[in-house]
Amino acid sequence: MRASDADRDRVADRLREALAEGRLTPAEHAERIDAVYEARTYAELAPLVADLPDAGEPIGPLPDPQPQPRVRLDKEPSLPAPRRESTSIVAVFGGADRRGRWLVEPDTSVLAAFGGVDLDFRQAVLSRREVHLTVTCLFGGVTLKVPPGVRVINSISAVFGGVSTPEDDAFDADAPVIRLSGVALFGGVDVKRK
Repeated sequence: MRASDADRDRVADRLREALAEGRLTPAEHAERIDAVYEARTYAELAPLVADLPDAGEPIGPLPDPQPQPRVRLDKEPSLPAPRRESTSIVAVFGGADRRGRWLVEPDTSVLAAFGGVDLDFRQAVLSRREVHLTVTCLFGGVTLKVPPGVRVINSISAVFGGVSTPEDDAFDADAPVIRLSGVALFGGVDVKRK
């Protein structure tokens, strides 16, 4: 039987909980999330959570959709499933930051114009194994903190500005990837591995 978007989102929620509990590594999580959104049937979804503790919901059609509370009081709230493919982070004459547990959409636009943006990926949850950030720096700065084991591919152009990225470690072929593109015009982008 064919799976719906809601079914895929339920499986993605289980995988995010497993990542937060330490049952999956970031690389395993990214690989399974990719498979979730490529799955078309329940038979393709079930093996993705078969080795995880039962979350109380079987993989299959729901009887009738009922409203679910957004926050669970019995445990830490999980991040929402990705509802869109892109998001924007903007700092104009000010600042913006993302830190702690936050969901990184597949495509994120970052604008720092006469301001600064700080993005901390050390506890972030990537919605896909590879995410893309389009960075525009105009007389501003963007700082990214990435954990070891995450590959950063930089193709940002700098014009009277600069881009600093750490040397790549030896990466697993299945390592999560943050792909950077855009322009730094009289501004700077600094990627730090911590």
